[in-house]
Amino acid sequence: MYIGIDLGGTNIAGGVVTPDGIITERIKIKTNVRYGRDAILYGLREVCDILVEKIGKENVQGVGIGSPGMLDIGAGKILKCENLSPLDGVDITAGIREKWGVPVYIDNDANCAALGESYAGGAKGVKNAILVTLGTGVGGGIIIDRKIYSGFNGVAGEIGHFTIDFYGRECPCGRRGCWEAYASVPGLIFTTKTAMNHFRDSVMWQLVGWNIDAVGGRTAFEASRQGDNAGKRVVERYIKHLAIGIINLINIFEPEMLCIGGGLSNEGEYLLAPLRDAVDREKYTGKSPDVPQTVIKRAELGNDAGIIGAAMLGVTRG
Repeated sequence: MYIGIDLGGTNIAGGVVTPDGIITERIKIKTNVRYGRDAILYGLREVCDILVEKIGKENVQGVGIGSPGMLDIGAGKILKCENLSPLDGVDITAGIREKWGVPVYIDNDANCAALGESYAGGAKGVKNAILVTLGTGVGGGIIIDRKIYSGFNGVAGEIGHFTIDFYGRECPCGRRGCWEAYASVPGLIFTTKTAMNHFRDSVMWQLVGWNIDAVGGRTAFEASRQGDNAGKRVVERYIKHLAIGIINLINIFEPEMLCIGGGLSNEGEYLLAPLRDAVDREKYTGKSPDVPQTVIKRAELGNDAGIIGAAMLGVTRG
């Protein structure tokens, strides 16, 4: 059995996971970032302690931790993470390893989610896959031969930060035109608000109670379903932006499976069906029907992906 821990800025979630990716025990506590480094590390150890005690140390083959930010996965350190800044430069594995004497692994939380999907979710049984998560940012992970591709320095896979428009929108990373600036929820909200200011008769105004600050990621999709032309234009534009990045990923990596996760994936086939059409029209292999094609589908594990993937670090690196 393996223990997987998903370390977030709000919560620390953990689970006992079987080698085939089934969660048998769960726990979640607050991260308590405001109380500083020692409080966060205490929480990590507490989650692990409770899970180890549930199944017995003799049954624990390894512990994996998924964390946001830039990591030194070999040293078990968080190098830089805005949401967990008290842990910058800190080895988050030492306390668990020293207490329980088991291998402890870390990786980026998005990479762990991708690994989880490849073991027990939308890409189960597939050797090469990519997960794209559409939320506050655009994250994801690259799985090659059922292992996370981390690059030579452990920080590969920042797929939200390749450029799709050289003179485009400013991105929080400091560059212009990053895919994240268009395909994330904030990017979609920006596109929606811009359209609303041009189309004052759009039903989108009614959906948000004539308060533009109430616009969310689902506003344009809901308006589009109601037949609103402005909403349809926003959704079409969003899908075009999303397709550009996915085409790039497929052209470079040619994964067997590409899974879409995050909050916007809840739009289901209303998003995915036209997205597939847009990708198929323009990807490099799209005009070659005899060549096996990447399958684009919705991710399946939701918040469990990070826990399962973190646990599977023990399987892939043990």
